[in-house]
Amino acid sequence: MTDTTSGSTENVDPDVPDDTERLRRERVNQMLVKVAKGDEQAFAELYRATSPRVYGVIVRMIRDRGEAEDILQEVFATTWRRADTFDPARGSAITWLIALGRNRTIDRMRQHRDELLGESSAPDVADEAPTPAAAAESSEERRRLEHCLDRLDPQQKSAVREAFFSGATYSELAQRLAVPLGTMKSWIRRSLMQLKSCLEQ
Repeated sequence: MTDTTSGSTENVDPDVPDDTERLRRERVNQMLVKVAKGDEQAFAELYRATSPRVYGVIVRMIRDRGEAEDILQEVFATTWRRADTFDPARGSAITWLIALGRNRTIDRMRQHRDELLGESSAPDVADEAPTPAAAAESSEERRRLEHCLDRLDPQQKSAVREAFFSGATYSELAQRLAVPLGTMKSWIRRSLMQLKSCLEQ
């Protein structure tokens, strides 16, 4: 018992955590760079390595575990689409991911606030600002996206449309299509990967 404790104490080196953290950050940076090139294995590794930390930031902000899980999935869906905007020279990948998580959580909190204000004061007043779907409607990008959406399975295509053009959450989509929440998240994740591949062709 004494030997084990002694051995544990001897192995504690104040410099090791810093070195370990630096190496870990470099490894995560490399993963994100690979994700930008469409590396699905690197994406899975990135998710495993960073999602607990990003989730921790989100859940502390929104204080709802179910909603935090939805936001986490949205953050990584965005990561898959926008990994090529990451610049290692401007900061670490984990900082970039946490910033995405914070921004998405703030957006969700504002959305909830606006919904509450709308219900209490002006339920019939529509938001006149153009939606992302309306902005994309007239663009060439929308036409390319439609082409790629048509290559998805019908149920997955429907789920992606609902998620991105009506703003439905994973939970809402799972209820509408009568599938488990985990299945819905998998559908969206796989569909995003297929769309990214198609759009890059």
